[in-house]
Amino acid sequence: MTLEELRNKLSAVDRRLVELIAERQRIVADIGKSKQTTGRSTRDYAREKDVLDMGREQAQQLGVDPDVIESLLQQLIKTSLASQERDRVIAEGKGDGRSALVIGGGGKMGGWFVEFFASQGFATTIADRSVEDGPGLFNNWTDAGVDYDVIVVAAPLAVSGRILAQLAVLKPKGLVFDIGSLKTPLIDGLQELRDAGCLVTSLHPMFGPDTRLLSGRHLIFCDVGAPEATAAAKELFEATMVEQLDMSLEDHDRLIAYVLGLSHALNIAFFTALAESGEAAPELAKMSSTTFDSQLLVSEAVARDNPHLYFEIQNLNKFGLGPLDALCDAARRIRQTVADGNEAEFVELMQKGREYFALRGD
Repeated sequence: MTLEELRNKLSAVDRRLVELIAERQRIVADIGKSKQTTGRSTRDYAREKDVLDMGREQAQQLGVDPDVIESLLQQLIKTSLASQERDRVIAEGKGDGRSALVIGGGGKMGGWFVEFFASQGFATTIADRSVEDGPGLFNNWTDAGVDYDVIVVAAPLAVSGRILAQLAVLKPKGLVFDIGSLKTPLIDGLQELRDAGCLVTSLHPMFGPDTRLLSGRHLIFCDVGAPEATAAAKELFEATMVEQLDMSLEDHDRLIAYVLGLSHALNIAFFTALAESGEAAPELAKMSSTTFDSQLLVSEAVARDNPHLYFEIQNLNKFGLGPLDALCDAARRIRQTVADGNEAEFVELMQKGREYFALRGD
């Protein structure tokens, strides 16, 4: 066969693959409906393992790389779960006849919540400086009023604190929550809302605006002294597979100083060192390693994100300097160990790392 004939034959196989995936998705939709009817959970880990094991076994029998098949099946499973989760959220329709205001709804995470509420049947209103006044749109959030079943504050941290305090004066009757990455700048406003008798709580989604499947993702709930508000907020996410974590406001910012503050700083330091090294990026890319590529991938994502938000996370957290000091101290110790040629101490540092991750269960 000629090259052209072989390519045509391959294209025919690819078309059959797409048709089979489409057929699979239709079956998945029916399975999702059956789960809703019988009350079964969306995710079944035992079934997923069976599918992956079967795929690897068949791949070996046919002389295909099992890792390739497992990767393909994992992607199909993820897509199926996302579809079933979305259908279940829509079917349960917790927002039927209810209204929601998303202050900062023109932003990335604010936009995620707009879509989330709309999918549940909420009549959703957006208030954001980036939009012009129109049906369901307000440039100034105060013009939108506060007569809503749910109000989400998704503005920048410094602004969110002021908005929460203003809401406390207006005393909305519905559920109010923020989604701030830090709670230190928001505590006063949250407490003022609580003291005003408002139904207020505080959330932190540990996922980005591009997230479509909440399985394996975490959503932090920080009760501010109104447990009924926290319970109402949790109920909004019952139809999803998100993992709900309870945390105090104080613990939240102390831990976030490491989870976000330290990890951001490490990546900023990494790409700053590269950018100021004088070494051309294309040259480094030619001789990259697995470790370098992995670190580069994460650092590039950080570099492309919102620098103002990242600065707020570092600057507004009262616990923020501790992890940064620890990072600087660790870098100095590594440098000194290398300069002194102290292999034993270098090995000890790595051993401590292994022990730490062993405690974590990795």
